Amino acid sequence: MPPAEVGVVVVAPTDVGLTTELPGRLEASRVAQVRARAAGILQKRLFREGSDVRAGQALFQIDAAPYAAAYESARAAMAKGEANLAQAESLALRYKPLVEANAISKQDYANAVTAQKQAQADLAMSRAAVQTAKINLDYASVVAPISGRIGRALVTEGALVGQGEATQLAVIQQIDPMYVNFTQSAAEVLSLRRAMESGQFKKATGGEAASVRLVLEDGTEYKKPGKLLFSDLSVDPTSGQITLRAEVPNPSGALLPGLYVRVRLEQATAGNAILLPQQAVTRSGQGDSVMVVEPDGSVKPRPVKVSGAQAGQWVVLDGLKAGDQVMVDGFQKLRPNTPVKAVPWQPSGSKATPAAAPASAAKS
Repeated sequence: MPPAEVGVVVVAPTDVGLTTELPGRLEASRVAQVRARAAGILQKRLFREGSDVRAGQALFQIDAAPYAAAYESARAAMAKGEANLAQAESLALRYKPLVEANAISKQDYANAVTAQKQAQADLAMSRAAVQTAKINLDYASVVAPISGRIGRALVTEGALVGQGEATQLAVIQQIDPMYVNFTQSAAEVLSLRRAMESGQFKKATGGEAASVRLVLEDGTEYKKPGKLLFSDLSVDPTSGQITLRAEVPNPSGALLPGLYVRVRLEQATAGNAILLPQQAVTRSGQGDSVMVVEPDGSVKPRPVKVSGAQAGQWVVLDGLKAGDQVMVDGFQKLRPNTPVKAVPWQPSGSKATPAAAPASAAKS
């Protein structure tokens, strides 16, 4: 009988990015509460709920009549102060040559100079009062503090706002870019750092900013990659976790604050690693192993060192060398002391995976 055919992949070591998948939650990069800083009746809402607004855009209009009247009164007081100052300066200027000619007493001249300085102080106070009145008048028009997407209005027209406290009117969230907050075990972080220091792993491509990918709740991967911003300097004593934050672009607004996602974080790269289909590796309490087809057709077990999973495949760090033929299927055809025929393995009902491609290339 001819030798039984078994599917194999030919080992081709390469650099493999080590990806960790962690649960995370999305958060707006900036959040601002819109509050009423002037007391009065809310007259108008000037935006559409759920729309994008610009920084400085008018959002609400509070009854400004009392503040407009106070502003005009302050301006009138300032005008009066300017007139008093002009009169005091004129009197002091007229008295100066007279006191030098001893035509008036020095006390009269001193009183004129004092009146001039008092008029200057009164005018400065009037100008400050005008500025304060103008600020209060401007507060009657509530504007957006930041650019972003505004939610629903928390008050309606006709409501009394700002009476005794700064009433919250709405919330603006900047959702491009978005932040994603997630945690990682401190033990995993320390193990990764030790592997980097020993030279077994190297930092992920792109320098200090590790690559981040998001997996949405429906299982699809978000198209735009993000970057890791920071990892916390301390470990949560209750959970033993380290908090991390990444930034993800969101120009289309598809990501929303509060959404739960899975974060695929590429923190390091394993050099000369091997990707194998998961069914090719036997995992047990005694260790991990694979079946290798030798050039003479015999099949022998080989112990290997597995780092973890990557895109449905095991990352093998040690135990195999380039050109080894690792058996993936056909295990039921094995017979003691019976050679087999190695053929390139292809996943059933799908295209060749990256692990299968080197096998096909080596056979061709």
